[in-house]
Amino acid sequence: MVRSGEEAISARRAADGAAPAHDRERFMQGEPVVGGVRASILNSWQRCRSLGLSPDQTELPFQEDFDADGRLVRAATPVVDRLQRRFAGSSMNISVADAHGTVLLRRFGEASMIRSLPAIQSVPGFVFAEQVAGTNGIGLALADRRLIQVHGAEHFAERSQASACRALPVHDPLNGSVEGVLCLGYPRSAEDPALATVIRKAAEAIEGRLLGQSSARERALLRAYQDASAIGAAAALGRTVALDELSRELRPGDGAVLKQKATELLSRGQRAAVDVALSDGRRVTLVSRLMTSPSGVEGMAVEAVLPDPGPGTRHPLTAPDPAHRLFGSRAGHLAVPAGASSSSAAPPFGHPPVTTPSDGADRADDAGEVRADTSAPARGLVLVGEPEVAKYALAARRRLELLSEASARIGTTLDVRRTAGELAETAVPRLADFVTIDLCEAVVRGDEPTDPRSDLLRTVVHGIRDDLPFSPVGKRIDFQPTTPQLRSLSTGQAVLEPDLKAAVGWLAQDPEHSDRLLTHVHSLITVPLTARGVVLGVASFYRAQDPAPFGDDDRALALELGTRAALSIDNARRYTHERTMVLALQRSLLPRGLPDQDAVEVAHRYLPAESGVGGDWYDVIPLSGTRIGLFVGDVVGHGMHSAATMGRLRTAARSFAELDFPPDEVLTHLDNLVVRLDREEGKDDSSADGVGIIGATCLYAVYDPTSQRCSMARAGHPPPALVRPDGTVSLLDLPAGPPLGLGGLPFETADVDVPEHSRLVLYTDGLIEDRDRDIDVALGHLREALAHPDHTPEDTCQAVLDTVAPAHPCDDIALLVARTHALDPRRIATWEMPADPARVPEVRAAATRQLADWGLDEVAFAAELLLSELVTNAVRHGTGPIRVRLLYDRSLICEVSDTSNTAPHLRRAAATDEGGRGLFLVAQLAQSWGTRHIPEGKVIWAECFLDTP
Repeated sequence: MVRSGEEAISARRAADGAAPAHDRERFMQGEPVVGGVRASILNSWQRCRSLGLSPDQTELPFQEDFDADGRLVRAATPVVDRLQRRFAGSSMNISVADAHGTVLLRRFGEASMIRSLPAIQSVPGFVFAEQVAGTNGIGLALADRRLIQVHGAEHFAERSQASACRALPVHDPLNGSVEGVLCLGYPRSAEDPALATVIRKAAEAIEGRLLGQSSARERALLRAYQDASAIGAAAALGRTVALDELSRELRPGDGAVLKQKATELLSRGQRAAVDVALSDGRRVTLVSRLMTSPSGVEGMAVEAVLPDPGPGTRHPLTAPDPAHRLFGSRAGHLAVPAGASSSSAAPPFGHPPVTTPSDGADRADDAGEVRADTSAPARGLVLVGEPEVAKYALAARRRLELLSEASARIGTTLDVRRTAGELAETAVPRLADFVTIDLCEAVVRGDEPTDPRSDLLRTVVHGIRDDLPFSPVGKRIDFQPTTPQLRSLSTGQAVLEPDLKAAVGWLAQDPEHSDRLLTHVHSLITVPLTARGVVLGVASFYRAQDPAPFGDDDRALALELGTRAALSIDNARRYTHERTMVLALQRSLLPRGLPDQDAVEVAHRYLPAESGVGGDWYDVIPLSGTRIGLFVGDVVGHGMHSAATMGRLRTAARSFAELDFPPDEVLTHLDNLVVRLDREEGKDDSSADGVGIIGATCLYAVYDPTSQRCSMARAGHPPPALVRPDGTVSLLDLPAGPPLGLGGLPFETADVDVPEHSRLVLYTDGLIEDRDRDIDVALGHLREALAHPDHTPEDTCQAVLDTVAPAHPCDDIALLVARTHALDPRRIATWEMPADPARVPEVRAAATRQLADWGLDEVAFAAELLLSELVTNAVRHGTGPIRVRLLYDRSLICEVSDTSNTAPHLRRAAATDEGGRGLFLVAQLAQSWGTRHIPEGKVIWAECFLDTP
């Protein structure tokens, strides 16, 4: 028979480890292992494999911030030192780890052993928990919470195959929770059954020293509980359970719930019972009973009582280790005199453990585990202590829980008002019943606060009810010099007014208002909201329901809450300030107005993202020949850098467009520009914090009202939508093109027929891309919003934002809607002629007649001269045939095209030159002039002002 809590190990396994090695290989290959591996080892292997651990893994985590002088270290150090002396000269290594598997102490029987270990394992701090190190002594002891042995190939990791170890959890004597693990490691060939006794006695000594670190009153109460329980020990054998052993069968969090409920029960100071429901539906009853130590210390013990599973049935939660059956811990067996010091609390190694007489109910099964008769409900010690101490502990824990919740709950957004509201919601009702928060008006706007004593705005009012007469949100607040709020703002300290009826300064602020509030609230704490040395405002905490006034502990808690919240509020203020500046920059770089033109009717929207302003932009650019250019682009990223980059790209795009490049060439020039900018940013580490341009997308469309055709090209941008006059919606299948900034990749222009009164809809990806919505669903919504032929561009913009845009956009949205118009064919005149100077007078005469028909006699002379110069220039320097076109729109446009690609240049003619003055004359007569290239050659155009529309 083996002692309870251990599993029998065959002589063959102990001798050479051949059997576990063979079984391990089969397991690693995915073959079934039946009967050859102990259940605890097999379960651990399976957990390791499910965690994705590798047998040849060598790296272990290292914790640099472990407590090198903690409670467990102080208790274990003398015991471990004695073990080191006992095993001096041997290959034994001794380790003590905490409850998370982090090794706190490390000793070696022979110093030379250190050289054979990885550097990280030679000093405390490395982690040997099962979930990171695989099957090993420390990890398995924490998982199974009992004395275990891991031998040779039973280790999951290859690095430990030549070793064996025994490990035993070390418990807190007062509540049975695992404080850590004691582990003895040695070569596989040095197995000795006597090590089980050694490690048990050493663990008992550590637990005795842990008990010695408790107060004399706590030790006296534990002794009184032991004495009271000793009478029924024989009858209770096999029917008691410790909280820690119970936790082995619980789901995560259930053990903490039981401890919390036990502390609450202890703090009441009277006999009581509470039924605790576990997450899996089972129930545990916690019972508290009064007791007094021989020295007169009055306290209470809280026991866990489990339901009766039925006669002859082994209770599933009964602890298998007899060392935990009576009092939840081996330390429950220690004879520690009341008032003993920590140095005298640990028994010597030779001190035999206290045994409990058996009533014959115990028996061993085939695996060597002791079975128990559990016909009566199982019970065991959970907590022992004094009610007043428990009250303080409970209050301290609740304060820590509130501060922990505040850390997670306050500051979830970068909105000043919302962050202030989160402070109030966290404090109500656990600290206060009502909270008001007054912030400087400048802080709410995102600016630096000026004078917090005279620039306060009521920002938050929150409480358990909504009908109290506090000043409403949005009202300016002027506190009098004697009020607690102004004292807080002046001194930077929290001010406590335990009794508002006696708070003269508070009453004097607004007597009538104060009288009404006094019927509901009775105690007040005011806290200045200060961050980085700047006062942002003040928070007021009121108590109403709890008859006890606020105390100093409440004031300290409120101040801590206010300090944490103030930092989050200041972060939100700084973000708001930066976002406001970026948004102002962004809007200043976008078009401030639309150009006067008749080709399209345009509406536009720009919606910044909630999380930060990006680089989305749009533009509308009048081009020669009554054409119009439409741009929509998106610079990757957010913030000032993206907004500034957007401005540079928009300026460049406008310049390239006004040079009358076709869409694909415009995108090529923009692509080259982004590559150069990215290269420059990469060289200049001081620019924009060293953040280079990642890239951009762009869509450029040129609509010609004379032909009702649109030429488009896109660079990684979402395709535009075309809404025809009958309401039919189509997403134009344009060649995608790469995003700007990749360099060297081609773009392609596509021509689309656009009937008059159609709507072209250009947008950025922020409109349709959302983490909570599929893009196909968004495009479907876009089609539905556009399928209204009677909508104006303004109506279309609003409908699209209302139905398609995300409620909380995480990216900017730029939207451009253009309804197309066609130039009346009666306002277009065209002539074709060969490259013959004799035909110039004919064209000039025909143009004069056409201008007379249009009623443009006042510009006929200038137009005749312009046409004469342009046609003559084409005849002399171009190639035929020559095409002449007059366009009557807001201005008169004269165009002469030929098949030559050579472009004319304006130059200053010398006094002796016979030519070179024609273009100078054109520039003087025309409002503007220029050249654009077409697939068949070039077009030289000139535009004249008209006095009449």
